[in-house]
Amino acid sequence: NSNPLIQLGVHGNGIHHVSVNGSFYPAKAKSRRQRWEVKPSEMANNTFNPIRAIVDGMKLTPNPDKPMIALSIGDPTVFGNLPTDDAVLQAMKDAIDSQKYNGYAPSVGYLKSRQAVANFFSCPEAPLEAEDVILTSGCSQAIDLAISVLCNPGDNILVPCPGFSLYKTLAVSMGIEVKLYNLLPEKSWEVDLQHLESLIDERTSCLIVTNPSNPCGSVFNKEHLQKILKVASKHCVPILADEIYSDMVFPGCNSPSMASLSSDVPILSCGGLAKRWLVPGWRMGWILIHDRNDIFGSQIRQGLVKLTQRILGACSIIQGALENILNNTPQSFYDNTISFLKSNSEICFNELSIIPGLNPVMPSGAMYLMVGINMDNFPDFKNDVEFTEQLVTEQSVFCLPATAFEYPNFFRIVVTLPEEMMVEACGRIREFCERHYRLHCVQQHRF
Repeated sequence: NSNPLIQLGVHGNGIHHVSVNGSFYPAKAKSRRQRWEVKPSEMANNTFNPIRAIVDGMKLTPNPDKPMIALSIGDPTVFGNLPTDDAVLQAMKDAIDSQKYNGYAPSVGYLKSRQAVANFFSCPEAPLEAEDVILTSGCSQAIDLAISVLCNPGDNILVPCPGFSLYKTLAVSMGIEVKLYNLLPEKSWEVDLQHLESLIDERTSCLIVTNPSNPCGSVFNKEHLQKILKVASKHCVPILADEIYSDMVFPGCNSPSMASLSSDVPILSCGGLAKRWLVPGWRMGWILIHDRNDIFGSQIRQGLVKLTQRILGACSIIQGALENILNNTPQSFYDNTISFLKSNSEICFNELSIIPGLNPVMPSGAMYLMVGINMDNFPDFKNDVEFTEQLVTEQSVFCLPATAFEYPNFFRIVVTLPEEMMVEACGRIREFCERHYRLHCVQQHRF
């Protein structure tokens, strides 16, 4: 080689190389490893899903004489009685047939698809442009990106209790502390505002508000949302609004988006197709960036763009169908879904309300109903996990113990199953409770 530096074994970057058969490889200190030792990362070890941990540890042996009724899974497609609309399916078929969406989309999503979401959710109080929308692989990735862009290891986030377990799963794996703020069952699961405010300190980087709620099925009214915003404004804490159930609100209730009420608090609103359009497996979510007073500025936006580049975004075919899904789904489809969920919730609430020892809380939206257990009346069981475990054994009805949501002595029911199965399940729960109920001398508090 005519280059004198190469002949000397020194490249222009100053790294010494040794010649092996005329080739040059970086010289390297001898590995000190004497044996194989491959360990999972701290992040992997710190990733923990409380629902899986609790359910996997339960002894679930259904009664062989009774067909299993699972009221535990937040997936509206399980029983086949809630299909998505034909217009949604047609939009997908058209996207596939066009063959325009088989390649990589931009990591934040196709511009046209982002514009469709912006148009769908924009309102005068909270206008949106395409650049305010990031498309994600389901709402869970939207939540992941939002937490990742706002929080550093050692920060803390405020999470509702009871609340969706994914927030904690994600935060703890990233070294972020989770502080649980209480919801009040006796007030239809409104936020305990004093408790919420008491948890805020200088390392609080995000307040998560889930509305409508999983697991509670609660819906906050405008006044309550304004009170939550007032706390966030006072302490300058941005909000992650988990609004995957937005507009899944029963008639007679009204719940505006948080962003439409905020004058100064910046909000990352996370949503998706999963629940309202009944297609959770399609994995289409989004973040809506509502940057009040330019507080997020370009840095948070750029941070989100960078984070999307880790996995190259949402499924391109569903992005291609998104505009038609949003624009062509008839209002009657949404209305029919909500009407069914409300009817089933009322059946469940009314049936369980008359069972001694149970305190159901009537929901106002979403797909869930929470039921309190007066454990003093059921001395056969130590807690909600044992109660729900034995309910499977005797009655083949599986409800999720609310310990999975860090809220013991309640259980959650999913109300998406066919009506006759809901009636049957409630009858079995009544039989179970009557068998194990014992009168307790202290008058029980009922919500």
